[in-house]
Amino acid sequence: GNYTTITGDRKEFEAFENQMAEAGHFDCVIDMVCYLPEEAKSAIRAFKGRTAQYIFCSTVDVYTKPAAAYPITEDAEKNPSTNFMYAYNKARCEELLFAAHERGDLVVTSIRPGHTYGEGGNNLLHALGRGTYHVDRLKKEQPIIVHGNGRSFWPTCHRDDVAVAFVGAIGNTQAMGRGYHVAGEEWMTWEGYHQGLAKAIGARAPEFVYIPTDALVRMAPQEAMLTEVNFSYNNLFDNRAAREDLGFRVTIPWVEGARRTISWLEENGMLENSEDYPLYDRIIKTWREATANLTIGS
Repeated sequence: GNYTTITGDRKEFEAFENQMAEAGHFDCVIDMVCYLPEEAKSAIRAFKGRTAQYIFCSTVDVYTKPAAAYPITEDAEKNPSTNFMYAYNKARCEELLFAAHERGDLVVTSIRPGHTYGEGGNNLLHALGRGTYHVDRLKKEQPIIVHGNGRSFWPTCHRDDVAVAFVGAIGNTQAMGRGYHVAGEEWMTWEGYHQGLAKAIGARAPEFVYIPTDALVRMAPQEAMLTEVNFSYNNLFDNRAAREDLGFRVTIPWVEGARRTISWLEENGMLENSEDYPLYDRIIKTWREATANLTIGS
């Protein structure tokens, strides 16, 4: 269909808000790039009285970790640590937006995706971040680091399934003033996550190197940051509300989605060579040497 592209910079608040005012009225605004409280405040100013609905792309990370009970429901406490600023800021954005909803300034829906991956980019994860070189390690049957005992839970969801929830929220009166989880429903451990990746590329099941999270962070504080603040916790979410109200369904299993994503990365030259990341093997070597003779004296 016909569409109009409006090019601007939402971080230039005054210019952005003026552009939105000039653009007129929107049936629905879906905001995928609001990360900071100041950006949420700007969005409220920009779209107050100018849209029938404002859908905020939030995150399941807005919840307190560890949760008081699992699976996490939408009414769970939302007080993420300031050590995880992405999550902390998203939670503050939600507070501002739902306050605007209560005032009648915006009609707000919050969609809280879990880990989302798929063709079009890299969002395959591992204990040292997002580099795609760990796929190369799996291909070469090199050891894979997992934090702790590798058995904290991690749900992952393909982008196409997540998109259904956003579409299902548009104009949906049940969704107005509410937040929804949109997370994977294969409750995998991190061992299972990497075993699925290996299966997706036809590699053998990986050899794991188990390193406590605190030790991993000491050896690689920047690379292991996400493991410390997120991956080390159980991430299990109750999707019933999104299934009932938004028509959300998980239709693409992890192994199939991983296969598609890795094929796209290969086709676009985005799979990194593990040999270009020697830190990974240095961490394994250091850990193995430090623990090889670890015993309690008599």
